[in-house]
Amino acid sequence: MYLKRKIDEYLLEWKEKEERLPLIIKGARQIGKTESINHFANQKYGNIVSINFVLEPKYKTILSDGYAVEDIIKNISMIDTSKKFIEGDTLIIFDELQEFPDIATALKSFKIDGRFDVICSGSLLGINYRKIHSNSVGYKTDYEMFSMDFEEFLWAKGYDDSHTEGILDHMKSGKPFSDAEMLVYKRLFLDYCILGGMPAVVQDYVKTHDIGRTVEIQRNILDLYRLDIAKYAQDNNKIKIKAIFDSIPSQLDDKNRRFILAKVDEKGRMNRYENAFLWLSDAGVALSSYNVNEPQPPLQLNEKRSLFKLFMGDTGLLCAACMENIQFEILKGNLDVNMGSILENVFAQSIKSKGFHLNYFESKKYGELDFVVQNGMKVDLLEIKSGNDYKKHSALSKVSAVENWKFGRKIVFCKGNVQKENEIEYLPWYMVMFYETEQQPKEFIYEVDLSALL
Repeated sequence: MYLKRKIDEYLLEWKEKEERLPLIIKGARQIGKTESINHFANQKYGNIVSINFVLEPKYKTILSDGYAVEDIIKNISMIDTSKKFIEGDTLIIFDELQEFPDIATALKSFKIDGRFDVICSGSLLGINYRKIHSNSVGYKTDYEMFSMDFEEFLWAKGYDDSHTEGILDHMKSGKPFSDAEMLVYKRLFLDYCILGGMPAVVQDYVKTHDIGRTVEIQRNILDLYRLDIAKYAQDNNKIKIKAIFDSIPSQLDDKNRRFILAKVDEKGRMNRYENAFLWLSDAGVALSSYNVNEPQPPLQLNEKRSLFKLFMGDTGLLCAACMENIQFEILKGNLDVNMGSILENVFAQSIKSKGFHLNYFESKKYGELDFVVQNGMKVDLLEIKSGNDYKKHSALSKVSAVENWKFGRKIVFCKGNVQKENEIEYLPWYMVMFYETEQQPKEFIYEVDLSALL
């Protein structure tokens, strides 16, 4: 059973463009890149040439005669005579790009040639993406893919667009949900918190509803990530990266959830570990959220690079990593166990997948705001509350009252219903799926009027 994904619509739009560029789909391992590409290819192309550089390393020789399309096609055909190339109806898929990044240099040739469409994909684990980008700048389109979000999870559970449209209508109108709606959507969101969005996990759960099986699948994925660290990371960073990766759950379990390097290495210095943190972030398996000096734009120029939180790229994997039996506690309705860290991770995952940069604000004077998000030219303030006292938010109130600071939306995501008080929106957790970037115009034509000079 194929799980519907948001990338499906993107791929269809890409196919409709007359001047489409070769496409590179990036993302962490096991998030469903290959399945989505193959589903699209089988729908829209009569002929598919698929090459996996991990499973078929023999294809790493296809550039031996250079980057011309004719030479590449000739070499592919020599390796496998069954592969055919039909002009105008062939999609070439280069999978596991991290194993053979040099193929990205050929994307310019494929774009200029124009006879065949090309999609590359690869886990960010091990990809030296700066090299790939420099080799194909101007001749490719990038798409970053993440594990399934809550809306995609609802699709997998059989809920159609009428349900998600209904939830969106509540956000737009401010109309509260009924008790029945609150009960069902809250239950579904908690299921998503413990399962996460890895397609293999979601698919197995939809089929069997066996949490024990899904935890086993999640732990197998975690083992794959550790194997990739051993395979792709540079030797001097392997131990550091693995130590950081394995410490994420316990670091998030602390009260302030800030990453403390001393818990990994008592004598560790940030400048010696910086590449290890960047590696995990580039791999898509960890998400960094940096503290800012003040919650005003531009946030990235205000970042304190030594103060940050490190989240897991998928919250289901966080639950499976070392939080023993927490899945079963949540299923039984016990939301007191580590729920704050789980919710914060879910929101980091969701905010990042929407294209936002992750930041938080913490100071002795004002307290801590879970997320400060630059949305266009405004900064939105987001608080994530797990308990019943969600209207107590001293940091949000103090920061909002600063005279010279201006903000966009102020949102408290909580277990309560839709409500607005004193410019603060109270929204149920599950409505995070509709927290979006400000809409930018698709076309903005600007011309300077020089008529007065004539």
